[in-house]
Amino acid sequence: MTISGPRDRIMTLERLETHIFAAINSAGHAIQELSKDKPVSKQVEQHTTTFLKTLQEIDTGLTLQINYLTQVSTGQPHEGSCYAAQKDLQMAFHRLEHVKSRLGELEKLKTEHLRIRQAQGQPMIRSYSLPEQSHI
Repeated sequence: MTISGPRDRIMTLERLETHIFAAINSAGHAIQELSKDKPVSKQVEQHTTTFLKTLQEIDTGLTLQINYLTQVSTGQPHEGSCYAAQKDLQMAFHRLEHVKSRLGELEKLKTEHLRIRQAQGQPMIRSYSLPEQSHI
């Protein structure tokens, strides 16, 4: 069974979901029949067989999906997958926003520092070099 694109994968998962509902339904019917005073063994067997058959289909389908996901999630580029590039772009945007916010914080600190120095009547220091320290 070859599944090509994301749309096919979603349709396969929807079919698996339908199978899960059918399995639960079959199990419910089997339990309901067993809870009767005089259960009909033929119906119990039929519902149980349907449940087990559906469960096998679910197991096979989910195994295929899990195998696909383990291949795709190894970090290796996958044909038709642009997840890695999207994630890199998203992380670059996060880094950019972080740098912008930090620069904004530094600008606020600088402005506050200059305002305090002006309020104290201290001259503005234009040099960014470290002051000389006396050696004792």
